[in-house]
Amino acid sequence: MISNIVISKIQLKMKHNHKISFSIFLSFSFIISSLSARKPDRAVESIDGSVYKIGMFPKDLYQKLGFKAGPSKDKFKPFEEKIETSDISFDMIPVKGGVFSMGSSADDKNRGEDELLERKVKVSDFWMGKHELTWDEYELWMINLDKDNRDYKKLELTKEDERADAVTKPTAPYTDMSFGMGKKGYPAICMTHLSARMYCMWLSARTGNFYRLPTEAEWEFACKAGTTTAYSFGDDPENLSEHSWHMDNSKFQYQKVGQKKPNPFGLYDMHGNVWEWVLDQFTSAEKKPSDKLLINPISLPTTLYPRTVKGGSWDDDEKSHRSASRMPSEEWWKEQDPQLPKSVWYHTDAIFVGFRVVRPREIPALEDIEKFWPSKAEMLAIPTR
Repeated sequence: MISNIVISKIQLKMKHNHKISFSIFLSFSFIISSLSARKPDRAVESIDGSVYKIGMFPKDLYQKLGFKAGPSKDKFKPFEEKIETSDISFDMIPVKGGVFSMGSSADDKNRGEDELLERKVKVSDFWMGKHELTWDEYELWMINLDKDNRDYKKLELTKEDERADAVTKPTAPYTDMSFGMGKKGYPAICMTHLSARMYCMWLSARTGNFYRLPTEAEWEFACKAGTTTAYSFGDDPENLSEHSWHMDNSKFQYQKVGQKKPNPFGLYDMHGNVWEWVLDQFTSAEKKPSDKLLINPISLPTTLYPRTVKGGSWDDDEKSHRSASRMPSEEWWKEQDPQLPKSVWYHTDAIFVGFRVVRPREIPALEDIEKFWPSKAEMLAIPTR
C-alpha cells in the first residue's frame, strides 16, 4: 500500500477562470513500479471480494419498480426519505417550477467566461435534496453498507432488498476517498459522473421513488430561488461567509453540511462547500443565446469529458460561488489513480466535487430513462477484468 502525505498545494488559474487545484504528494513505497503497472488479466473484485459483475439495466429496474410515465400522486410538500434498512434519512424540499433567467448578463462585469449568457428557461416541479449528499448516505451504496446492515441485523430478504442488491456497485476504493477530512455529516466527494448517476439508480431501487441528478437548468433555478442577483442573498460577496464555505473560511477542507444559512427555497450549501454534479455535458457559452423560451433543457452527454459541476467549493473564491457559475470536469481529476485503466468510479483528485439528488414530480417514460440513469451501453462498457 502506498502512503501519501500532502506537503503543499498549488492553485492555477486558467484562461476560462476555472481552477485546477492539485496537491504535490510525498509517497513512500517499497514497490514504486506498481504505480504504472497494468492490472493483471483477472476478474475484477467487488467490494465484498466476490467476482465483479454488472447489475440490472435501467429499463429493467424501471419496470420492476412499476414506474409509469406521468405525475407523482404524492403531495407536493417537504418530506423525509428514510432508508428503512438503516438509521439514515434525508430531507427533500419541493421546488415549484417556473420561468427564470438562466446564466448571466453580458453586461455583468463580474461574470465568469464559462457562465452561460442569460436566456429564458422554464423548468417543471421537482423535489431537491435539502443538503448535499453525505458519506452516511453514499456509503450505503458505495461500499454496500446497506447489505452489511441487513446481514448484521439478520433481516429477512425483501423484494426491495433484491432490487437494491441488483443495482451495480462500484469496485472497492483503493484509498480513503475522504482523505481524512471527515465522513459523518460531511459531503461525499471524489465520485465520477457515472457513480453519481448509478447511486441515484440504487436509491430509486431502495426507496421506490424516482431519483436522479438535477439538470443544469434545474440546479440553477433552485440555487437562484427566485432571485436575479449574483448570489441568492444579493450581489455583495462580503456576505458570502454567512451562506458558504469558501477558500477564505473553510480551513482548507470541506465542512459538515447545513451549517450556513439556506437560500430562499430552504436549500443549504448551494453556494460552496463542494461543487455539485448535474446531468449535462459541459458546453461553452454561446455568443448569442436562443431568444426562444427553453423548456426543461438538457445537454445530454456524448463524451466522457467535460461534464458540468455547479456551485463552487471550499477551495474556490467568490467568483466561483455565483449562482450562474459552472465548471467542466477534466481528465486530471483521476491523475493520482495508479490503476491502468483508471477506475470508472472514482475521481481521486476531485476532492471538491460531490452532488445532491432530485426527484422530479413527473416520472419520465420508459424510453427516456437512460437520459437520467446510466445507459445499458455504459454499463456494458464497465471493465470486468
